[in-house]
Amino acid sequence: MNTALFTHLTCLEHDTGFGHPECADRLRVVLSALEEESFMFLDRRDAPPASREQLERVHPPAHVTGVLAAIPAEGHSSLDSDTILSPGSGEAALHAAGAVVAAVDAVCSGEVRNAFCAVRPPGHHAEPDQAMGFCLFNNVAVGAAHARAAHKIKRVAIVDFDVHHGNGTQTYCEHDPDLFYASTHQWPLYPGTGSVKETGEFGNVLNACLPPMSGSPEFRHAIQTKLIPALDAFRPGLLMISAGFDAHMRDPVGGLDLTEDDFVWVTTRLVEVADRHAKGRIVSVLEGGYDLRALANSTAAHVKTLMTV
Repeated sequence: MNTALFTHLTCLEHDTGFGHPECADRLRVVLSALEEESFMFLDRRDAPPASREQLERVHPPAHVTGVLAAIPAEGHSSLDSDTILSPGSGEAALHAAGAVVAAVDAVCSGEVRNAFCAVRPPGHHAEPDQAMGFCLFNNVAVGAAHARAAHKIKRVAIVDFDVHHGNGTQTYCEHDPDLFYASTHQWPLYPGTGSVKETGEFGNVLNACLPPMSGSPEFRHAIQTKLIPALDAFRPGLLMISAGFDAHMRDPVGGLDLTEDDFVWVTTRLVEVADRHAKGRIVSVLEGGYDLRALANSTAAHVKTLMTV
């Protein structure tokens, strides 16, 4: 079975204004990199919009209504100092979450082995009742909730290797024993959550904090000695990835020193986990990454590994 790419051109219409790091060029360089000849067998699919029902498995109705009502008819508005809205932001957010839902459908039905969602705005900072940190809806959490509701996947694990802690995803997972959230992230750094003491109500949260300037040895040691054993113990029926590439050494918003080879390595390890426990089922979702060259190269390396390992 092949790897599917889910995206939608409306995700380019989310305009965050001049100088904002989470810009449409991020998605443009990712899609351009995935047009190279080595990706000719990538199964490309347009993402549908998420439905209210799908969003409301994670976000209260008032939150969904409030975010969509805040979309300006023209110009820009903001939900906080970082989270900017434009007229195209609502459709972009709906298609970003909808991409993950559609990817879950394709993977859980056996149409494809795994999938990557090239979408924006990102999602892992979005709390159930609060948009923040560039994120409107929590795309990966909406996908996890859909896997459980529509495909009866009992245990879903989410691994997040963005340089920032995915506070919203942790909030979604931490009180449910059939969800597992694991994150490697720089500590301390925005949003200030994700200490090693945050372990979830059922021990179902694992935060592997990396000091600034940590590189490949520290990252790989945390994955190999902490995350992989915890995932093997949890035995997920579906593995989801919050694939943020801002831990790359070139990225301007973080202070870790990872390279493309590290993203190939961690993707390989996660594919092995999925093969052991989840019939190979992986849905990966783009999160951060703000140096355009590093983002394009890292995403290409990640997707190529999903296709070939």
